[in-house]
Amino acid sequence: MTLSGQVALVTGGSRGIGRAIVMALGRRGAYMVINYRGNQSAAEETLAHLMAQGGRGEISQFDVANELPVEEAVKKVVDAHKKIDILVNNAGVTSDNLLLRTKSEDWDKVLGTNLKGTILCTKAVSRHMIRQRYGRIINLSSVVGQTGNAGQSLYAASKAGILGFTKAIAKELALRAVTVNAVAPGFIETDMTAGLPTTVKEEYLRSIPLGRFGTCDDVAELVAFVAGPAAGYITGQVISVNGGLYM
Repeated sequence: MTLSGQVALVTGGSRGIGRAIVMALGRRGAYMVINYRGNQSAAEETLAHLMAQGGRGEISQFDVANELPVEEAVKKVVDAHKKIDILVNNAGVTSDNLLLRTKSEDWDKVLGTNLKGTILCTKAVSRHMIRQRYGRIINLSSVVGQTGNAGQSLYAASKAGILGFTKAIAKELALRAVTVNAVAPGFIETDMTAGLPTTVKEEYLRSIPLGRFGTCDDVAELVAFVAGPAAGYITGQVISVNGGLYM
């Protein structure tokens, strides 16, 4: 499977799952636009890794939750490369707490980045995909958006919202040969999960039939398949990669 000649934008692509997705798409020949919000050194490190394996790309700084910078960044990509073929909405944050202890700024941060950011980037990119009559949009959701989880009401709400958004936009864009799908990871070993207490990790592990936590590459390889030519008849779907944690 090759993505040679295609242009891909990955939001939150500087580390974790986003970095793994950048590498997976880059290995298949896509020109990678690596978005980051604040950690420029991590983005540059990801680009260096990509180039070391023979890939090509650039970094792009903008906050996915702010419409004007999103529009300007996408326009810059299209002006430079004449198209944009793949969008992976990966940027995400969390602010875990019991609902009664959350503050309005917590809601603004989590829903702004995770859900609004997905909507804004999709809106900006889909305009060009409609004109070129081709595109792949992959939205990163979460098993928490499917099951809910105590103490993660904000995160769960944002990730569940992505599922509904994915299905609606898949119907809007299908006649233009633009597919829209969601990938819902389970417990993945990332910086975000590394800080969880050992007891919490052990409890999760007992709930996973495959008996191990997922890796960033597990998610990235699925995203690469959905972004590729073999997935042209798949749209509006929620594809889980969770080791059986949720079926």
